[in-house]
Amino acid sequence: MTFRLPPFSRRGFIGSGVAAAAASAVPGLALAAERPLGPSLAALARAKGVRFGSAVGAGEPGSLTGAFEDSGYRQVLIDECGVLVPENELKWYVLRPDARTFAFERADRIAAFAKAHDIALRGHTLLWHHPKWFPAWLNTYDFGQGPAAGRNAQALLVDHIDKVVAHYPQIDSWDVVNETIDPKDGSIRRTVFSDAMGQEQTLDVAFHTARAAAPKARLVYNDYMGWEAGNEAHRAGVLKLLEGFRKRGTPVDALGVQSHLGTEDPAAPGSLGPPQEKAWRAFIDEATGMGYDLLITEFDVNDQNLPPGVAARDAETAALAKAYLDLMLDYHQTKEVLAWGMVDKYSWLQGFTPRKDHLAKRVTLYDDAYRPKPLREAVAAAFRSAPTRA
Repeated sequence: MTFRLPPFSRRGFIGSGVAAAAASAVPGLALAAERPLGPSLAALARAKGVRFGSAVGAGEPGSLTGAFEDSGYRQVLIDECGVLVPENELKWYVLRPDARTFAFERADRIAAFAKAHDIALRGHTLLWHHPKWFPAWLNTYDFGQGPAAGRNAQALLVDHIDKVVAHYPQIDSWDVVNETIDPKDGSIRRTVFSDAMGQEQTLDVAFHTARAAAPKARLVYNDYMGWEAGNEAHRAGVLKLLEGFRKRGTPVDALGVQSHLGTEDPAAPGSLGPPQEKAWRAFIDEATGMGYDLLITEFDVNDQNLPPGVAARDAETAALAKAYLDLMLDYHQTKEVLAWGMVDKYSWLQGFTPRKDHLAKRVTLYDDAYRPKPLREAVAAAFRSAPTRA
């Protein structure tokens, strides 16, 4: 992920009325770090028919600098998570150094860890349909001319999906296609695959191939559109895409809602505004009305423009998270909640346009000393109050 930071202001959030309501619904939210954990988040979610887990990055094999090499971080994952997601290790730019090679080593480490601790594994992603995130060799790949170009492009894509899915039979849920909608105008992005095969054909081939390779897995379209003002064109484009999938019989089971709260997609046309609860519910209603399940796939809360005091920042991020999760978990179609990292110092947001005051961001559920934060308690409270899935 690489996204431009939003003007996530106290006035914009507090003025919406969402924060105050959420904070009052979670007594003692600001004191969460001082309280015992009680049941794990995985257990609280499971009691309501939901899975909770997190992304984790393995880094280079043998590296001692990444989260995966940190025993304290691994213990948080063991204690709290029912499912893990490789953060970058299954993306083309990591997995495919060239057209013939698959570099599975980094993802294999996460898969082995999950299996050893009886934790489920999700796959992210079989096709990040965005040229910025393709390896350089793929963006310049010569598929030939005319009808042969389409056949050759399809053969490469099918081979990639078949081999990756076969390598990880334990994965039971795949982000098959990621971020193919351009938030500026809601159109499908152009790539070397779509230029050779056609836009809809590329996406359909990805899902049909994934279904054949993993017939029992949940197949997900994953994207960045959010509930804040400024996401209107993106939402409309995603709904049009989902409608097209249904009309064409494309085997898509669920919509993955990334849920990077307060973080703006850099391709979006303007700055983020406050949450648009009514418009967001209408968007979710349309998606679920087409028969799609929902997954919260990349949850974190950007505190970029919140006040410097730890207590104030933690209270506001927790309140925003509680309001959002309450809304999303009210839908019985919401089947998973996946944090995009569990400990602040390892979050991708730390290196992403630093705060003006140069303070470290507090964007995940645990602080750098592996203590649960109010954000963790907000997630727990949302699970406790969520309706039970049938």
